[in-house]
Amino acid sequence: MKYQDIELLRFTTAGSVDDGKSTLIGRLLYDSKSIFQDQLDAVEASSKSKGFDYVDLSLLTDGLKSEREQGITIDVAYRYFATPKRKFIIADTPGHIQYTRNMVTGASTANLAIILIDARKGMLEQTHRHAFIASLLRIPHAIVCVNKMDLVDYSEDVYNGIVSDFKAFSSKLGISDIQFIPISALNGDNVVNRSENMDWYGGSTLMYHLETVHISSDHNLVDCRFPIQSVIRPHTLDNQDYRGFAGRIDGGVFKPGDKVKSLPSGFVSTIKTIELNGEQISEAFAPMSVTMTLEDEIDNSRGDMIVRENNVPLVSQDLEVLVTWMSTKPIQARTKVVIKHTTNESIGMVKELKYKIDINTLHRIEGIDKVEMNDIARLSIRTAKPLFYDAYKKNRQTGSIIIIDEQTNETIGAGMII
Repeated sequence: MKYQDIELLRFTTAGSVDDGKSTLIGRLLYDSKSIFQDQLDAVEASSKSKGFDYVDLSLLTDGLKSEREQGITIDVAYRYFATPKRKFIIADTPGHIQYTRNMVTGASTANLAIILIDARKGMLEQTHRHAFIASLLRIPHAIVCVNKMDLVDYSEDVYNGIVSDFKAFSSKLGISDIQFIPISALNGDNVVNRSENMDWYGGSTLMYHLETVHISSDHNLVDCRFPIQSVIRPHTLDNQDYRGFAGRIDGGVFKPGDKVKSLPSGFVSTIKTIELNGEQISEAFAPMSVTMTLEDEIDNSRGDMIVRENNVPLVSQDLEVLVTWMSTKPIQARTKVVIKHTTNESIGMVKELKYKIDINTLHRIEGIDKVEMNDIARLSIRTAKPLFYDAYKKNRQTGSIIIIDEQTNETIGAGMII
């Protein structure tokens, strides 16, 4: 199998401050032999200069100077590594409440969330918050790692107590696949290698689960969605009539011969060819990036969408959106913004602020007049032109929007269409 054909798993870490997220990722990289000797030497030297009597593996991901000084994660750090079975992209996200927006950024593309719980402290407010955000973002798989088991003498009773507490809380969340693993990130118990200290645990190690969790059906393979990114017209004598539509498939399976509809025009045609890297292929599915040609000359451009003839998305100018606010500048009703949705872009206006969510209690706070940084709130937005979308719970790609400041071009919010 070629390296580029190995399946990619994106996962994020979540949990309270000092639960050991960065140490766990450092341990995964170290035990899977995914770091270079010079990186390890630098971490060992840095640990020694801080007066530690152990190698602080969290320094492999905490790259900012202020992160190293405070021993906390502030920004999202992405790390890449691979095993013979899978490629991985890790998003190490912060645990502090004031960095909720960073956690949402790291989790938005993840297939799986690792939620860490300190065995000494059990379920904390931040554990609730991050588990809720993971369910809000519809991350399909979760692994709850009960960390620092070495500090509670590898007690099975402590582990079982935390598992039952989390199950009672998560019954309201709707994450379909949750696994529990007792670990010690510092010592490496049950991370890559099985722990000899917890012979009472009969499940798999964290690495084994990451390599084997089934993710190929996480994408929506029913509703065919192909937002057009660009139109390809090669100016050569051999290809004077060639018109290809390039983009990434955001849902469904497309095959040559399929009847498709072009939005917003509504014209119906048949797929002539699907090409990947210049070669024709017999089918394409999410999340492949391909070029499609149609039997008929249809005027499509960037922002249009090709869908199955009898399976069209919702088309509307009025959106109900759950937004994570990312700007230091609060937003109020009647504010003009730019809405980015798939490859489409439109001017929009915030019509109404419905409510904020208290992430600690999951209750709604109604009667609000503004939404501030790190708030999660429900807004009504009207766009200048119709968008073609699905509900976020049905399709994470066609159900998400980015809100951009019209003046500064800064990303100020990320939204999930309800």
